[in-house]
Amino acid sequence: MRKFNIRKVLDGLTAGSSAQPPPPAPPGPREPEVAETLQAEHFQLCKTVRHGFPYRPSALAFDPVQKILAVGTQIGALRLFGRPGVECHCQHDSGAAVIQLQFLVNEGALVSALADDTLHLWNLRQKRPAILHSLKFCRERVTFCHLPFQSKWLYVGTERGNIHIVNVESFSLSGYVVMWNKAIELSSKSHPGPVVHISDNPMDEGKLLIGFESGTVVLWDLKSKKADYRYTYDEAIHSVAWHHEGKQFICSHSDGTLTTWNVRSPARPVQTITPHGKQLKDGKKPEPCKPILKVEFKTTRAGEPFIILSGGLSYDTVGRRPCLTVMHGKSTAVLEMDYSVVDFLTLCETPYPNDFQEPYAVVVLLEKDLVLIDLAQNGYPIFENPYPLSIHESPVTCCEYFADCPVDLIPALYSVGARQKRQGYSKKEWPISGGNWGLGAQSYPEIIITGHADGSVKFWDASAITLQVLYKLKTSKVFEKPRGKDDRPSTDVVDEDPYAVQMVSWCPESRVLCVAGVSAHVLVCRFSRQEALAEVIPMLEVRLYCEMNDEGSPEGEQAPPLPTPGGSSSPQPFPLQSHPSTSSSSSGGLRDNAPCLKVKTSPLKQPPGFQTELVVQLVWVGGEPPQQITSLAVNSSYGLVVFGNCDGIAVVDYLQKAVLLSLGTADLYGSSDPHRREPRSPRKSRQPSAAGLCDISEGTVTPEDRCKSPTSGSSSTHNSDDEQKVNNFIEKAKMSRKLSLPTDLKPDLGVNQEGKMPAAIYLDVKDNSFSPSRSSSVASIDREAREAISALHFAETFPRKADSCLGPCLWVGTTLGSVLVLALGLPPGEEQRLLQPVVAVPSGTMLRLKGAVLRMAFLDSTGCLLPPAHLPWREHSIPEEKEEKEKAKKRRPVSVSPSSSQELGESQYAVICSEKQAKVIALPAQSCAYQQNMVETSFVLRGDVVALSASVCLACFCANGHIMTFSLPSLRPLLDVYYLPLTNMRIARTFCFTNNGQALYLVSPTEIQRLTYSQETCENLQEMLGELFTPVETPEAPNRGFFKGLFGGGAQSLDREELFGEAASGKASRSLVQHIPGPGGIEGVKGAASGVVGELARARLALDERGQKLGELEERAAAMLSSADSFSKHAHEMMLKYKDKKWYQF
Repeated sequence: MRKFNIRKVLDGLTAGSSAQPPPPAPPGPREPEVAETLQAEHFQLCKTVRHGFPYRPSALAFDPVQKILAVGTQIGALRLFGRPGVECHCQHDSGAAVIQLQFLVNEGALVSALADDTLHLWNLRQKRPAILHSLKFCRERVTFCHLPFQSKWLYVGTERGNIHIVNVESFSLSGYVVMWNKAIELSSKSHPGPVVHISDNPMDEGKLLIGFESGTVVLWDLKSKKADYRYTYDEAIHSVAWHHEGKQFICSHSDGTLTTWNVRSPARPVQTITPHGKQLKDGKKPEPCKPILKVEFKTTRAGEPFIILSGGLSYDTVGRRPCLTVMHGKSTAVLEMDYSVVDFLTLCETPYPNDFQEPYAVVVLLEKDLVLIDLAQNGYPIFENPYPLSIHESPVTCCEYFADCPVDLIPALYSVGARQKRQGYSKKEWPISGGNWGLGAQSYPEIIITGHADGSVKFWDASAITLQVLYKLKTSKVFEKPRGKDDRPSTDVVDEDPYAVQMVSWCPESRVLCVAGVSAHVLVCRFSRQEALAEVIPMLEVRLYCEMNDEGSPEGEQAPPLPTPGGSSSPQPFPLQSHPSTSSSSSGGLRDNAPCLKVKTSPLKQPPGFQTELVVQLVWVGGEPPQQITSLAVNSSYGLVVFGNCDGIAVVDYLQKAVLLSLGTADLYGSSDPHRREPRSPRKSRQPSAAGLCDISEGTVTPEDRCKSPTSGSSSTHNSDDEQKVNNFIEKAKMSRKLSLPTDLKPDLGVNQEGKMPAAIYLDVKDNSFSPSRSSSVASIDREAREAISALHFAETFPRKADSCLGPCLWVGTTLGSVLVLALGLPPGEEQRLLQPVVAVPSGTMLRLKGAVLRMAFLDSTGCLLPPAHLPWREHSIPEEKEEKEKAKKRRPVSVSPSSSQELGESQYAVICSEKQAKVIALPAQSCAYQQNMVETSFVLRGDVVALSASVCLACFCANGHIMTFSLPSLRPLLDVYYLPLTNMRIARTFCFTNNGQALYLVSPTEIQRLTYSQETCENLQEMLGELFTPVETPEAPNRGFFKGLFGGGAQSLDREELFGEAASGKASRSLVQHIPGPGGIEGVKGAASGVVGELARARLALDERGQKLGELEERAAAMLSSADSFSKHAHEMMLKYKDKKWYQF
């Protein structure tokens, strides 16, 4: 009997219902079926690793034995750092702020205290840490926690001033409570305030020091349950630190003072100092300063102690940067920081609080950075940070991800980037050295490119789920810097960050990089290992302007059938010019023909790396600034770069430094324009849109999106409806998103918290209603919704229907769903290429899709991906003989199929993805072979054609949070998983897929989240991740010494189990806390399994050690027994010998 497989039936039904049949095609042979190897079981979605600085940090902890650093954030995240390359990200489900972290030193566990009054116990003995227990305080607010070294009892201070005690093994509450009214003076009439500090005396575990916010400090005797001493000061307390001998402690106060107290002298402090206060004459009290937020008191065996504090600056230091103060003996060093100090910790040689601490470094957690200071070297230099925490050095504006790059690319970038490193770091090794690296199964190179608001472009090595900066390119060095307000005629389009990177196009094989900026400028850069000195960097100016004629007629004049090779500009190179005479050529003194930025006229020294060869700028037209660039592409084989915006398209020959084509979008259609163009209003043509140019990001009110220019919208209020419409469109054009949304999505994504419309939505500002759908081919296009160029792709394909030969082409996609093809005529041979002009003409081919076109790609007849043609990289400064040899070789793109394909005219497939659907077009017939309507109630934000498992698929990320993949060329649905909602336009701007099942996006302004949709990578992920916990022996306790042990000195131990256990203190109130077991899930089970394996291994090791010791004991017992028998025998012989003898016979 044949086995019935319901899964195959369901797959068939799904494919049959989702895949739309192709439209009726003219009679002819059907396209041959392509064997597809990718199936649904090849796909699985999971997060891999998070890189970057923890966003909005709030807490810091360090395990001095395991050498692991933990950072908590205000959004409930937890980041763990070990040796370089060992990182881990965890997240509390509640999202509440982490207020404090406490390691169970050398136990592989961590306690986190959250602002929602919950305590969580994390198991760090697994590669993905998981919560084992949680405790929710129901009636009191948690303010401070303290876990003594090698103790299982956690002290928890509350806002009411009480102290509760938690057993961290069972995560249960003890019945022992220190009540605030018993701790303070009975005569005191006021509440002492919340608990801000708890610590036990280093020399006596039975004495607990409790600091209250009001300024009262109490030394509590745990055994007798009463206060031994009370210390009172007029100013509020922020922190307390012990001297290791337990005889003194130091307090920091809100008026910038430090008070030192003797334990047995509670009447007054031994010393009161104001580190940053001005000492007044006549013995008056120094002027008050800002609060000292934290102080640490660390001793050394062979020198003066260290007193380290944050804050405490005088109030008259307006504008001074935050500082960390290091006081060592008579010297005081004030170390300025770039950002506010969140917390700091002193790293010491010993974990025991009752020994000389011997501090060697200070970890300073800043608002946007992590700094380690070397205390052992003069001048206190900082350590070079090996973690990738500088992603946000300037706000990130765009991301691109390249997997399976050429193997020689990362070493080349590293070699030129190594020269950019700063000097003056500490010579010691990075002290946070815990954990072990994972066993990376991935061997292919991966590179991430980030563009930034200051015009810089960073290249990162992302191989094997790690991240390391390779090289940084500063594009702003090409331009003149404005020196003052009067010297800003060329940069007034964008008030801040005029050099911000908007998008990049990179050819890894030829190492040609194109960067498009927010001021409508494009830089063409080539990689070189040699330093270059450019006399003048060539600059081209492009005039793109969209004029609309009378209603009902096509846009612009009738397009000529074959434009001249030069397009609308002369093909000869443009000399550098500042155009002083053309900036006010139009009537009324309006600015015209002027670029937004000035290129430097002085010789520019360009270091090894990417060197700028050409600058292309769009110019002002009739007093209106150029629109932002919405699409960009470069091809090294053709020597062309193309870019477009909502006005049109420009094709530039970067080899001959000439503009080949400059056309309005409607001119690409020629006489076959399907749209009816509205006339331009003179009032609208004079709108300034400077504010809109810098408004290219998400509009949320949260502080994480406070990035300048490309990362934040303009804060100025738009006074007219027209200005707001223009700005909405500019934002939309940049993002290349859908003009109107389906009805059921409109209420959800209509207006965000700040009142701005997202880039994908168009509103009629006058009545706050949505504009009608523009999916109809005869829809009217007005000024606010001009057709923008949204996708560009170079390819060797068939330019026209029924062509028999392949040729170089440029495929152009628009925001209204049109795909147009430009045929490119390239001169034969390398020598002729530099002399004869390149021809670029519209071929007349036009295809239509629903929604804005996002991505295009080409497959051969067997379904294999055809990447754009490219040339291999070679150094330009090689000797002439080698150049001649290179020229002798026939110039042929290395990635194009052999000439046999051109002779035979093999068919191809064009894959086109839009916001609504995907189509596979059979070429040269231009018939729709396959079609898939991907979303009905949402729209696609990002689509990429990627290689996976020796095959190809289409990967999409939708605004409804779904990630989908489709087979090619048949467009069968393979994966559809809900991942995350589009809560922020930053995600939409930075989400990208790449080969081998990898993807990433900017999850916060400072962090990159990487994920995979490959089943194979998900299975290997556990091996690739690093180990946080490694078995390390705890250092031996300090020797008490003979006299201290004889006379009762040294540390006094405390049997906390006897004191806090249920037998002695009883049970705690059930209504006070709620115990919550740790969450389950597959990852938790895997982690628990690995933790159980580790526990079994440790138990087996302990048993082996115990067996060995028992064996040694048995041997010693046998030896003692043998010795005893021998002694007994000899004694018996002696007794017999002298038994009968008299005393005088001895």
